[in-house]
Amino acid sequence: MASYLYYLIPALGGYTFTSLYLLKNPHILHKKKCPAFYCTHISHRGGSGEKIESTMEAFTHAVEEGTDMLELDCHLTRDGHVIVSHDENLLRQTGRDVTISSVNLEDLPLYKERLEVTFYAGHYSTGKDRQFALLEDVFSKFPRIPINIEIKEDNSQLIKKVSSLVKQYGREDITVWASVKSNIMRKCRRENPSMPYMFTKSRGLQLLLLYYTGLLPFVPLGESFLQFYLPQIINRTFIPPSPILKNKMVISMIEKLTMRKNLFKHLAERGIQVHLFVCNEEQDIETAFTLGATGVMTDYPALLSNYLRAHPPTIPCSQ
Repeated sequence: MASYLYYLIPALGGYTFTSLYLLKNPHILHKKKCPAFYCTHISHRGGSGEKIESTMEAFTHAVEEGTDMLELDCHLTRDGHVIVSHDENLLRQTGRDVTISSVNLEDLPLYKERLEVTFYAGHYSTGKDRQFALLEDVFSKFPRIPINIEIKEDNSQLIKKVSSLVKQYGREDITVWASVKSNIMRKCRRENPSMPYMFTKSRGLQLLLLYYTGLLPFVPLGESFLQFYLPQIINRTFIPPSPILKNKMVISMIEKLTMRKNLFKHLAERGIQVHLFVCNEEQDIETAFTLGATGVMTDYPALLSNYLRAHPPTIPCSQ
């Protein structure tokens, strides 16, 4: 036993030292990613706290406020149009219990006149524009604004049409694949491997495992973006539907495990952007940047712009 430890302890010590050194100096093993854009200011659903979510009015307002990236979700109508909408079922947004896939473009209902902000309980947005936007119209109006597109449903036709529009508008370098599901992300990447992409839920868990076992500095990463909840918003501005997430001890554990400045710094030095969301109060914006987030996602683009004017960020990778 003693002879076994004689070899094991130095080996573990050497591994730990090497891992920690490479965690702080990732350039030794990995070439830094330097994508076509760097985003500090991300508008969630186009800024759903200041205008009705995912409308052209919301996207226009966010861009006028100086956002670096628009975040949105897409679904397919029955007649094959790619619609920008967070939900596939429109009950929450319109009051009508119908799905986008069951209706034609011309039959889509209007958004409610007053819509609660998902990540800011008790707060509502209004606007003149209550129509659902076409992804094509967003691309056409904002040809060089980076856009993060989340694909929620396992729909090959939707993925093909989104990819086709991205190619048509020549924006593969500034449009990001996003999905929490790895099987959907695999299809997205097969359809258009030129587009940068996010960590999925399972890949995020793998990332944490690699970090805590010390293997992360040795492993190449294909993803260019990591997006994650800022845990302190849960049960305060964001009321989760899951009973598990209503438990304060669970949230505290998630926060301790995920909000690791050394991890975020390592990713940033490898050129992987870290976005924390959805930050709708100045205290949350400040916390996110203090933790090492390279970007913050918000429902209130004017609020975030005001914060960034008062606290100019440092951009580590020139475009």
